[in-house]
Amino acid sequence: MTRIDRKFAALKAEGKKAFVAYVMAGDPDYATSLEIVKGLPGAGVDIIELGMPFTDPMADGPTIQLAGQRALAAGQTLQKTLDMAAEFRKTDDTTPIVMMGYYNPIYSRGVDKFLADAKAVGIDGLIVVDLPPEEDDELCIPAQAAGLNFIRLATPTTDDKRLPKVLTNTSGFVYYVSITGITGAAAASAADVGPEVARIKAKTNLPVIVGFGIRTPDVSQAIASVADGAVVGSAIVAMIANGKPVPDVLDFVRGLAEGAHRA
Repeated sequence: MTRIDRKFAALKAEGKKAFVAYVMAGDPDYATSLEIVKGLPGAGVDIIELGMPFTDPMADGPTIQLAGQRALAAGQTLQKTLDMAAEFRKTDDTTPIVMMGYYNPIYSRGVDKFLADAKAVGIDGLIVVDLPPEEDDELCIPAQAAGLNFIRLATPTTDDKRLPKVLTNTSGFVYYVSITGITGAAAASAADVGPEVARIKAKTNLPVIVGFGIRTPDVSQAIASVADGAVVGSAIVAMIANGKPVPDVLDFVRGLAEGAHRA
C-alpha cells in the first residue's frame, strides 16, 4: 500500500471525505512555497498535490499558468521540486504527496532517473495530464512498477466507451474534473457532479476525488458530499499570487478542508 492507499483507508474508517490541496512548487519562491507546503497538513490537508512548473501548461487557466511562470522566474526546477519533497519528508512521513504536471520535464530528466529520484524523496503518486492511456508504456506502467500511484483524470466528456480505458492502470484515486475547460474557469456544481461520480464509481473501486471550480468551504462541502473528496488549487494559488502572508493562506486552506470534512 502507498501512503495514498493508507490515507484513504484511514479516512474511510473515520467516515470522512478527503481534502486535497494543490500548490505550485516554488511559487512565489522556494522558501515561501516550502513553508506553505509544510503547513498544509496542520491546516487539514489530507493529500498534497505539488505542481511541477512548466512553460506550456495547456490544461491550466491563467491563475496556475502565472504561478508556474513566477516559480520558473524564481529559479524553480524539477530538481528543486524534488528537493522540496525531501525537505517536507524530514518532518512528515505520512502525508501523501502527488506531483502534478506535464510529461516534458520528466522526459527530459529521463523516466527511470525521475522515478527513482521521486521514490527516494517520498513522492507517492503522479498526475501527468498530457499522457493519455494509449501512452501508458511511457510513464504509467514504469511508475506503478516503481511503487508510485498513477492517477488519471476523467472529465465530463469521458463517455462510457472511453471510461474503461481511462480507468485501466489507474491507481490511488480517480481525479474527476468537474467542468469542461481549464482550471479556475467556472464553478463546480454538486448537482452536475454527483451523477458523474456515481457513473465512475460503478466501474472502479478507487476513490473518486473532484477538482476544478471549488473556491469556498460551502462548495468544498457540497462537492465532497457527492464524492470521496474535493481538490482545490486555483483558489489557493490566487491567495499566494495576491501576496497574502503564509498564515492567511493556511487559514483559507483550513476553511476549505473543514468544509470537505463536514461532508
